[in-house]
Amino acid sequence: MVNPNTLYNPSAFAYSHVAEIRHYLRILHISGQGGENQRGQLANDFAQQVHQAFLNVQHALDAVGASLFDIAVLRILVVDHSPKKHQFLIQEMQKLWKDQAFPACTLIPVPCLALHGMQIEIEATAYCL
Repeated sequence: MVNPNTLYNPSAFAYSHVAEIRHYLRILHISGQGGENQRGQLANDFAQQVHQAFLNVQHALDAVGASLFDIAVLRILVVDHSPKKHQFLIQEMQKLWKDQAFPACTLIPVPCLALHGMQIEIEATAYCL
């Protein structure tokens, strides 16, 4: 992960400007994961959906022998984006990538997602050996 000194430091916002991939054997594309649990139920709370969505990304990666630290790029879609939601998302990512470089990330505010009540969707691209 690279943050050129000619750009502002994005660390406070839990992402990196550039993800350079040099040596890998597999590219993993993780479909957008929402905040639904294993039974397909969504919590009403944004914070719970964020936690579950990242957990779902971790489950997908675990299934193929990868981890969050293999993710190079995240695309995060948020319904009714607000500064409060953005700050919560940043704090969650800082916990997950503690002492690690953040992946490159694009946050996309959207009016709605695939399921009624769905407030967040996280898509990931990971590279691993």
